[in-house]
Amino acid sequence: MKKILPFLTIIIIIAVIVIIFLSMSNKKQMVVLKEGNINQSPLEIILGKYQDSDCGMIIDDMTYVSQIVSKEGKTWFFHDHGGMANWLKDKSIKDNAKIWVMSVDTKKYIDGRKAWYSRTENTPMGYGFGAYENKQDGFITFDEMSIKMLRGENLTNPYIRKELVGK
Repeated sequence: MKKILPFLTIIIIIAVIVIIFLSMSNKKQMVVLKEGNINQSPLEIILGKYQDSDCGMIIDDMTYVSQIVSKEGKTWFFHDHGGMANWLKDKSIKDNAKIWVMSVDTKKYIDGRKAWYSRTENTPMGYGFGAYENKQDGFITFDEMSIKMLRGENLTNPYIRKELVGK
């Protein structure tokens, strides 16, 4: 019995390792970056399979998604426009990348640089910026949204939250 026990222990350890590797191979791979989008069009996002390039969270709602596409065809995905602006701030492609944002009012992708942004939406990361195709009172431009995001003038700041929404 003493000779069998170490042999059984080794067999059990090997079996556990094999089970762990098999279970890891069955997990779905998350998409953070796609290459080959040379025409710089918005790509289809499969909910639950794509990951935000700024914060790493899973994209599970299309309401506030955005995509940044480089001239080389690399596409990054975001579930909050504030996170997209945060990610873009120090990238070399920030001035010439194509930006696509999902419009709250028309429910389609629009040019993010031409969109109008609200400041009081309930967005996934709580920044508050919703993209709209049609301008409404109080909406701001892409450049203003980016500046406000980078200055911390978004709904994650309690002073700005109180100013904009009263709580």
